[in-house]
Amino acid sequence: DVGYLISGLNTDLELGAKGLGVKVDVEEALGMDTTNSVFKFKGFWRFTDNLKHKFGFEYSAYRRDGNRTILEDFTIEDDQGNQITIPAGSQVSSYFDLDIYKFSYNYSFFQDDRMDLAFSIGAYVMPIEIGLNATGLVNVDETARFTAPLPTLGLRMDFAITPKWFIRSGLQAFYLEIDNFAGSILAANVAIEYLPWKHFGFGLGFDSLSVHVEADGKDYPAIDFKGEVDFDYRGLLLYSKLYF
Repeated sequence: DVGYLISGLNTDLELGAKGLGVKVDVEEALGMDTTNSVFKFKGFWRFTDNLKHKFGFEYSAYRRDGNRTILEDFTIEDDQGNQITIPAGSQVSSYFDLDIYKFSYNYSFFQDDRMDLAFSIGAYVMPIEIGLNATGLVNVDETARFTAPLPTLGLRMDFAITPKWFIRSGLQAFYLEIDNFAGSILAANVAIEYLPWKHFGFGLGFDSLSVHVEADGKDYPAIDFKGEVDFDYRGLLLYSKLYF
């Protein structure tokens, strides 16, 4: 499947150990766009004769930047652990880059001529890069990079309305807390597909994703980050489908 996703975004960010920094809404405070349009790719492979086992993969990338004179002070922590307060009135440019790789294994525990119900396990791997550059009373140029791998458990349902019209839906969720790391994810999608030809069709769907990452060091694999990130999107996905 290759599609075009138009989504509304909400992102809250805190850089620094819990309680030291200030959590900000990046769309409101830093002037980042509240909507984003991206291409989304996903595919799957059923690899057994009974069609009960399936591997899946998805990818999408979000690139945003902002430029705004901030209206209130906020505090961040640099790489050396020093607190830096960026005062109100400073000109702040920023960017937030996020790649989402989703890997999944699905097992269909119920199948008939019209319905397929499956249990899924998988992981979201999300490289995140955040940058802030402030000029004015203080000059700040800080970048944070880390990768947030979060496992998921889920359910998926495919239903054939007719031989050419299908409803596809899925739900994945997980929460994990280890020492000074906490992460949660909730993803849901529903789509209607029309398959007019033997190997090609179209779909229109609704996607949503909510991710929370809170860390204070290296207590979780691939995480070397102090702060908190909340990222949410909800949007419409129009896609084409090649199948064989």
